[in-house]
Amino acid sequence: MSDEIRIAGARDVRATVDTPDADAAVVACPPHPQMGGSRTDPRLRGVGDALADHGIACLRLDYGPWDEGKGERLDARNALAYARDRYEPVGLFGYSFGAAVALLAAADSDPQPAALGVLSPPAAAGHEFETVAALDGIDCPVQVLYGERDETVDWEPVVERARERGCAVDSYPADHFFVGQTEQIAARVADFFAEAL
Repeated sequence: MSDEIRIAGARDVRATVDTPDADAAVVACPPHPQMGGSRTDPRLRGVGDALADHGIACLRLDYGPWDEGKGERLDARNALAYARDRYEPVGLFGYSFGAAVALLAAADSDPQPAALGVLSPPAAAGHEFETVAALDGIDCPVQVLYGERDETVDWEPVVERARERGCAVDSYPADHFFVGQTEQIAARVADFFAEAL
């Protein structure tokens, strides 16, 4: 079961909430909107389905109008605020550009999410936003997943820093898109949140 919602704020942000009657929730940030990223991304839908198996809601959002990372980070923070008004506890997840948004939003949020999971996290989101530095400002449990053959994003600095900090890190024999592995990855993400939330 899913509900379509609008996230309150100055930007037009829409979302789908899977399993809306749950107690806990995870906000899911999609890949780059200028490259077709949206809340219908197969990896986000897979995570939503896997979280439902644990009785956890998943709020998959679409960003508002493109704003070079600034507005998208605000969209994620507003989605976290929306979720916190309705669920307890609330985690944050992102894939690709969405992983960068999630890292930056988690570091900026007060309070921070109860747990953070990222898939294929880039080391930066544009020239201004370094995700490795954001990772250093996050105090909640963190999971980082990446494809060993991913040549789309520069994930190595994030993975290296996550390992140094003792975060949960999982690698897969995959490229950036994890073709044929979405279900396996989604299950691993859902298991992490089921334990951390």
